[in-house]
Amino acid sequence: MTSLSDLPIRDDLRGQTPYGAPQKAVRIALNVNENTHPVPPEVIAHVAAAVERALHDVNRYPDREFTLLREHLSAYLSAGGASPIVGPEQIWAANGSNEVIQHILQAFGGPGRRVLGFPPTYSMHSIIAAGTGTAWVTGERDAEFTLTPDTAVAAVRRTDPDVVFLCAPNNPTGTPLGLDTIAAVYEASRGIVMVDEAYAEFMPAGQPDALSLLPGRERLVVSRTMSKAFAFAGARLGYLAADPAVIDALRLVRLPYHLSGLTQAAAVAALEHAPTMLRTVGAIREQRDRLLVELARLGFAPHDSWANFVLFGGVSDPQATFEHLLEHDILIRDVGLPNHLRVTAGTPAETTEFLDVLARMNP
Repeated sequence: MTSLSDLPIRDDLRGQTPYGAPQKAVRIALNVNENTHPVPPEVIAHVAAAVERALHDVNRYPDREFTLLREHLSAYLSAGGASPIVGPEQIWAANGSNEVIQHILQAFGGPGRRVLGFPPTYSMHSIIAAGTGTAWVTGERDAEFTLTPDTAVAAVRRTDPDVVFLCAPNNPTGTPLGLDTIAAVYEASRGIVMVDEAYAEFMPAGQPDALSLLPGRERLVVSRTMSKAFAFAGARLGYLAADPAVIDALRLVRLPYHLSGLTQAAAVAALEHAPTMLRTVGAIREQRDRLLVELARLGFAPHDSWANFVLFGGVSDPQATFEHLLEHDILIRDVGLPNHLRVTAGTPAETTEFLDVLARMNP
């Protein structure tokens, strides 16, 4: 039987492994930072009706500029007045934020170019870099997985990257990233600076986000997703805000009609119910903060988190702990950091059971 090594695969892909969070049928899945609260029934009905209407035109190609979706995303990002108004011409969307990242590297990365990241960080950043032939170079982090302006700028000056990836808050650590670090990296860099804000809605209420830095910074890109706070992971809709010139560059690399009409209809319908869809954000923050307190009480060392998950250290045997939880039908994540595991903030009942099972193992 033919194996991968027998095929004329690109040399730079040999030995690579695909992204692969464990997929197991368990009662309590707290491993991939999903919103564990289901979509409200009234929103399901509205989305289903919108998709049904879109099916009447499914014999035709969809709007490749996803005009209506961009208008709704613009309205969502501009609501409340906490951030500057982001116009529809500043919006780009794709099939999940991973495709958004891929478009960025297709347009601004590629062979002979470098993208700088700060591990531990979102693993798909380096995987997509490899897939686009972009060299992945790394910088150090400070204590407790933080990233100060001085440390970040030193890495930029050392590597001279064409693209810089920052996570705010960071994944898999949950640690916040100061706007001063983002601004300093932008000033030190000559290329695109992308801030991955997949978990922005879980930051403390009123906390300014990277969108506030967009005016006057034409090389700054802020990416978001509907997978987390919107509980829309299965719909696959990611997006970004940037200068309109950046959007023009992404048009050069996207595939024709890359967003299906059904995806567009579903996302627009969900955005029309944004307050309802985001009703669970406060409850998830409460469970995250509860995890920070209770994990410390159990003798672990949780790291500060502004996301919907908690990374905790002090795990003497991560594999044994992971397997023990799995035996109780609870799936969390081993992210490969020594003596650490990561758990998503679930419903109150899910969080309680996770903590109870962990406490019985670690009395």
